[in-house]
Amino acid sequence: MARKFRAIKVNPKKFSMDQIPMLLLILPVASFMVLPLLYIFNHAFKPFDELFDYPPKFFVRRPTLDNFADLFDMASTTGIPISRYLFNSIVITIIVVFLSIFLSTITGYALSKLKFHVNKYIVKINTIAMMFVGTAVVIPRYLVIERLGLIDNFLVHIVPMLAVPVGLFLVKQFIDQIPDDLIEAARIDGASHFMIYRKIIIPLIRPAIATIAILSFQAVWNNAGVSETFINTDSMKTFAYYMSTLSSGSNSVAGTGMTAVATLIMFIPNVVIFIILQNQVMNTMAHSGIK
Repeated sequence: MARKFRAIKVNPKKFSMDQIPMLLLILPVASFMVLPLLYIFNHAFKPFDELFDYPPKFFVRRPTLDNFADLFDMASTTGIPISRYLFNSIVITIIVVFLSIFLSTITGYALSKLKFHVNKYIVKINTIAMMFVGTAVVIPRYLVIERLGLIDNFLVHIVPMLAVPVGLFLVKQFIDQIPDDLIEAARIDGASHFMIYRKIIIPLIRPAIATIAILSFQAVWNNAGVSETFINTDSMKTFAYYMSTLSSGSNSVAGTGMTAVATLIMFIPNVVIFIILQNQVMNTMAHSGIK
């Protein structure tokens, strides 16, 4: 009599006994990885004396909101409210994320499905651009921005951040997987290039779009270098720059609690956007190499 084997479901929709071995492996690792997140939340609510305990304590014993009050009080004494820095960061981030997605997707469509003479050269240039880290191009970037007249200009937060070589690479990889016959059928039916881009391409590359959104968001939201290097007017600087000044110089000790709160404020949007888009990001990793 043939021996029957029970099929094991790796990822069933409901709880199954087959999941127990995997859970026993994953839960300790997940618990260890969540510790930095808990520490950031706990650290922001610690009173001044607990911030300098030795040995340091992981969990807060006497939670307080004094650090939040100190942060807002200090911002009011400088003449520029903290809401101004937050407003600048939010506006810049929204504009950059939206334009980065638009430019990466429409350029990826052109490089993948439209045929023109410099197509291959642009792809090679984009590939080379991914090899350079930001610190390697600081001086050329400064010279270009100066020639464009963007020094102490609000646009300096936006224009240099629009190019996302990794995002363009991922988008092109996704669009390459879309059959050419589908594009040709849409053209025969009278669809323009922009209609094909909007009606066919965009719905099929949502995982890549989510990845670009996360990459652009993190690059802009956490960037203090632009305000420090190119901006002289305090009212045009970002919250990331303001946070970097809280624990610098003579303010290093007194600003520890305010820095903890500012870190929490900077951290929460990163977590929220990743939780919202994580499924799409996983799809990007799974399908970006499939031909």
